[in-house]
Amino acid sequence: MIHFVLLIVCAVAIYLSCEWFVNAVEWLGQRLKVGKMAVGTVLAAFGTALPESVVTLVAVTTGATEEARNIGVGAAMGGPLALATVAYGVTGAVLLLKRRRERLLVLADTGMPSSGPDSGEALGDEKDMKRLAKDQQWFLPIFLVKVSLGLVAFAFKPALGLLFFAAYAVYFWREIRSSRADEGDEEDEELEPLKFQPEKASPATWAVVAQTLASLGVIFLAAHYFVAQLDVIGPMLGLSATVTALLLSPIATELPEIMNAVIWVRQGKIKLALANISGSMMIQATVPSGIGLLFTTWHFDGALLWSGIITMAAIVYLLATMRAHKLTPARLATAAGFYVLFAVGLIPILS
Repeated sequence: MIHFVLLIVCAVAIYLSCEWFVNAVEWLGQRLKVGKMAVGTVLAAFGTALPESVVTLVAVTTGATEEARNIGVGAAMGGPLALATVAYGVTGAVLLLKRRRERLLVLADTGMPSSGPDSGEALGDEKDMKRLAKDQQWFLPIFLVKVSLGLVAFAFKPALGLLFFAAYAVYFWREIRSSRADEGDEEDEELEPLKFQPEKASPATWAVVAQTLASLGVIFLAAHYFVAQLDVIGPMLGLSATVTALLLSPIATELPEIMNAVIWVRQGKIKLALANISGSMMIQATVPSGIGLLFTTWHFDGALLWSGIITMAAIVYLLATMRAHKLTPARLATAAGFYVLFAVGLIPILS
């Protein structure tokens, strides 16, 4: 029973620390003169994905056995899978609930149906969809190479890990440059007061940095203990260690990104929510992969290959809806169905 209680406590701690983190990272973006979209795709994504990359690095460099080191490979594959399916799906579901609640409030106050956006309206105009599609277009070929390398073996494969770091460096540079170029097209939006200095209209830079680092520290610790509780609860529910590692742990490790997206959707900052997920996916597709290639054999079994196939299928689905300018909350929520498909497909693979 204590493990279930600790699981809930960790989840609440992650959510509350994410509230402080998104508050601080928006101020940090302003201080660094970074465009709003780059706040989501670069700053927030880098902050929440960094602890997971450290976990992968520790697993592949300190693991006593090849099996222990391969835990890092599983994490490198599970992260993008959870983001492409569960994170987008949860964001779509929260959007559906938010729009439904807003329509009910308008109906209760005025007695008239709301004229605002409904669940069938696309999430942004053509320009917004093009911007969102760019991240998926970057992710898909990199991820395809990542999966392909897991199926072959050759002498210089480890050295290719450096190319994944280079790919993220190029993506990072492109995001910062394009966000600054688009900064004039973005609407000025008043930021909420910094929680460390709520009485100040413009907080001190040291307070912004301190709140960012402090909230990240809490997120890292809470996420670590959340995963630890799942490792105990999984067998208690009759789940094998493999099933727990492939199905539950990836969701747990990506919980900060999911929480960030939920918080930004609640605040009406949908673009930031989606940008945070897509930016986190780019980090997960490159940095942990580069680490894994450098320090492991990077060889995939059936379960890892299946996770790669489902991840690519989910991205192709999302990319198609974005290109058609038909990405609605309902279609975004549908992405979670790919994770269900992954779970069902694991049964014959692991049996």
